[in-house]
Amino acid sequence: MSLQETLTNKVKQAVLDSYNVSIETLEFQATRKEFAGDITVVIFPMLRYVKGNPVQIGEQIGHYLVEHVNEVKAFNVVKGFLNVEISDGYYLNFFNSIKDITDYGFVKPNLEDKAIMVEYSSPNTNKPLHLGHIRNNLLGYSVAEILKASGKKVYKTQIINDRGIHICKSMIAWQRFGEGETPESTGLKGDKLVGNYYVKFDQEYKKEIESLIAEGKSEEEAKKSAPILLAAQDMLLKWEAGDSEVVELWKTMNGWVYEGFDETYKNLGVDFDTLYYESNTYLLGKEFVAEGLKSGVFVKEEDGSVWCDLTEEGLDKKIVQRADGTAVYMTQDIGTAIQRIKDFPDVGGMVYTVGNEQDYHFQVLFLILKKLGFEWADNLYHLSYGMVDLPSGKMKSREGTVVDADDLINEMAATAGEISEELGKLDGYSEEEKQELYKTIGLGALKYFILKVDPKKRILFDPKESIDFQGNTGPFIQYTYARIQSIIRKADFDLSLNKEVTLHEKEKTLLKQLELFPEVIQNAASQHSPALIANYTYDLVKEFNSFYQNVSILGADNQDEKVFRVQLSKKVATTIKNAFSVLGIHVPERM
Repeated sequence: MSLQETLTNKVKQAVLDSYNVSIETLEFQATRKEFAGDITVVIFPMLRYVKGNPVQIGEQIGHYLVEHVNEVKAFNVVKGFLNVEISDGYYLNFFNSIKDITDYGFVKPNLEDKAIMVEYSSPNTNKPLHLGHIRNNLLGYSVAEILKASGKKVYKTQIINDRGIHICKSMIAWQRFGEGETPESTGLKGDKLVGNYYVKFDQEYKKEIESLIAEGKSEEEAKKSAPILLAAQDMLLKWEAGDSEVVELWKTMNGWVYEGFDETYKNLGVDFDTLYYESNTYLLGKEFVAEGLKSGVFVKEEDGSVWCDLTEEGLDKKIVQRADGTAVYMTQDIGTAIQRIKDFPDVGGMVYTVGNEQDYHFQVLFLILKKLGFEWADNLYHLSYGMVDLPSGKMKSREGTVVDADDLINEMAATAGEISEELGKLDGYSEEEKQELYKTIGLGALKYFILKVDPKKRILFDPKESIDFQGNTGPFIQYTYARIQSIIRKADFDLSLNKEVTLHEKEKTLLKQLELFPEVIQNAASQHSPALIANYTYDLVKEFNSFYQNVSILGADNQDEKVFRVQLSKKVATTIKNAFSVLGIHVPERM
């Protein structure tokens, strides 16, 4: 039982014994630094149940806790706040219980529990991954790792958007202007090569529109009748009809893109357990439209189109099948969700990592799946996130103004290299070791900057700001971890503790922060928020640096103090490493 649970039970018992009143909930907070104490019980909410002076009530409860709780050594009351002081023995016992646990804070999964499937990335195969995809991938991967750490079984997946008019645009442009170019002949990653032809299509399309307008057509007519667009639309029809030549070109160019994506995912440090492809799933869901019609979930209009009326739930009417019998995106998503449960029967819920422009789509999807009678639909979650902006403004793929993911990863490593060289702390590193360190710092800066922000908030991403070695940044935390490793390397003595030590105020504060880690993991999992882990780690590092500056570690007055402080530093480093591991961030042993 945690300290807070023990205090909750005893405070409730104190109120019951003293005032013959039962209270349901209690409010705790950290004791303010200007007062003595470790944890504060807020008395004011109790006044709904207990009539009296809050100071006197606090005094009554405080005396009860000192008498009945071994861990409570003293208390003081300030207005309506009962500040409780906890004994050193409690924190030392806590530390001894975790000091040798390498996976402290993590819960082993119960294999009998239902699994969670987390979807992220889900790119189009007509262009390389960009900065927006980076936020998506980092969020999805991190939430999957946090859910695992909280004790859940997790599958990571994505649905690759490998069909449709956008893909045909790249294909038709390559066919007309590519002159047989391949990734091998150009030296380009396959996704970049295909992306170049997506941009080329847009350039040629605009030229044709201008030409048609000059011939007297309206802008709207010109946009619809531009020959290159008509050719792309014709290619899509041929693909859907299974034309062998078009399908072969589609397989070839998608193959180039997949190789490029794989390289980016590897560099970014994310992975997947299973993949779904839109070319296989776009017809899924139609059978459930038929079932929904029978059960009355859907209705057919006079023109033959099928709709779901959600007006009673505060939404609108949503089409699930066109009049010509073809599926829409909603139909496909219904079918894909159901197919995933068929493929993985142990899955009991799903997390969809998709930008907030799709909020309404997922409201509708989840509601339709519930109406169709699927129990697991109660455990669907849209991990909605804000866009990523740059100081230079918004990105546009078809105009080629996106920030390419690979370029950004390389730029981050280069910037980390420049700053590290300026700081001049790399004596004794080989060139290979330097490059690996720059990548670790650069990626750590990128990931931390993005993940420390609440997913729902829009981000203005500034690469230089993210790589600062001071403040709430990845490199600052990585540097603290490396500093602790340096302390451990210098501690060339027996690290077994012979007797209990008297805790310094800074040691106690650090232990209190360590004790929060398992709870933070659970909260981050329930809220699907890596930001809670990131900001907890920053707070832990701040507390360690305050400890480091105020308390001598290797120069402690006696051997037992020295050993304890090294052990405490070591456990802080392990916790930093564990916290950063669920964010997908590596920590260097030296910097």
